[in-house]
Amino acid sequence: MSNNISITDFKTLARTISIVENEAQGFEETLQQLQPRNIPVIGFTGPPGAGKSTLLNAVIGLLLEENKKIGLVLVDPSSPFNLGALLGDRLRMSAHFDNKDIFIRSVATRGSLGGLSDKIMEVAEVMRAYAFDYIFVETVGVGQSEVEIAGLADTTVVVLVPESGDSVQAMKAGLMEVADIFVVNKADRADADALMNSLQLQLQISGKADMPIVKTVAVESKGVKELLDEIMKQHNTEKNKERKLLLLTEKALRIISKNRMKGFDKKAMRLDLEKKINEVNFNLYGFVKQWSAFR
Repeated sequence: MSNNISITDFKTLARTISIVENEAQGFEETLQQLQPRNIPVIGFTGPPGAGKSTLLNAVIGLLLEENKKIGLVLVDPSSPFNLGALLGDRLRMSAHFDNKDIFIRSVATRGSLGGLSDKIMEVAEVMRAYAFDYIFVETVGVGQSEVEIAGLADTTVVVLVPESGDSVQAMKAGLMEVADIFVVNKADRADADALMNSLQLQLQISGKADMPIVKTVAVESKGVKELLDEIMKQHNTEKNKERKLLLLTEKALRIISKNRMKGFDKKAMRLDLEKKINEVNFNLYGFVKQWSAFR
C-alpha cells in the first residue's frame, strides 16, 4: 500500500503546511511522502507600491471566473517582535477571501535576509499536493526577493511602475536575469512609455528581445487578460522544461544545505569568535575550518 500523501481538502492542507512550517514532529516524513502534481507556480515580484496585489487580484479574478482552483502564498514582512506575518497582503486579497476555489496562506519572512520565507519552498511543495490549477506566490518586494523568487517559481512576473525609477537600476538588481514577463503597471501615468522603451532597449542589449512586456492598469483591469495569456504561454514550453531542471537542482542543493546546517549552534560560534577575533594571528578562514565539523 502506498504511503504517498495526496491532500483533498483545505483543512488538511492548512494543517499540513503548519506542521511543515513549524517543523513539528514528523514533518520530514510528511515532506518525503508528498505526492506533488505538475502545477505551474507563478511568482509576482517587484518594488513596493508597484501594485502587485491589485494586479494579482485581477488575474485571479479572471481564473476564478473559469472555475479554476487557485493556491495563493503571500509572503509578508515579519513583525520585528514575534516574527509573525503582518497579514497586510491578505487584507488586500479580501475580494476573493471567501471564494471556495481559492486557498490563501500568509507566510512570514521570519528574519530571512531576502524577501522570501526560509520555509517558502516547503510550503509550495505541500500546496502542490492539492489539486490546484495554479499556485501564485507574491513577495514583499524588498532586498533579494526579486532574485530569490526565480529559484521557486516556474514563471516569474516582475511588476514595475513609471515611478520605480531608472529601469537600468532595476536591471542591476538582477531583475533582467530572473524575469520571464515584465509588467509596466499604472501604464496610464506619465513616463510609462519611456519605461517601456527603456526596458525594450535593455532586453535587446541582453539578447532577450523576445521577452514579453505587458502594459496594465490593474485598478481598471486593463491589460490583465493579455498578462494572463502571456503567463499561459510560459507553461510546458521547452524553455520551461529546461528551467524546471535547473529549478529542481537548486531546490535539491538548498535542501541539502539546510539539512547539513541543522543543529549548528550559531550562538556558540559567535561566542567563540568573540574570544578569538582579537588574537594576533586570527584568520577567518582558519576559524571557519575549525567549525566546519559543526561541533
